[in-house]
Amino acid sequence: MTAVSEFEFRTATACTLQNSDPRCVEVATNVPGRVIVRSSVTGATVEFTPGEWTDFLAGAKLGEFDLSA
Repeated sequence: MTAVSEFEFRTATACTLQNSDPRCVEVATNVPGRVIVRSSVTGATVEFTPGEWTDFLAGAKLGEFDLSA
């Protein structure tokens, strides 16, 4: 997992960057056929296809990954 310079990452609007603890997930969708998710803490990335990303977001919105349920 490495950072790639051609990606244009954006941070979720719900993320609050604090100088003492800047922990956010960043997403790049500007390269066709690829969605890259990056940790703002470690810089580690994970790659999805657009279809995988759409499925992941749908599951998250439905609470599929809610560990408290």
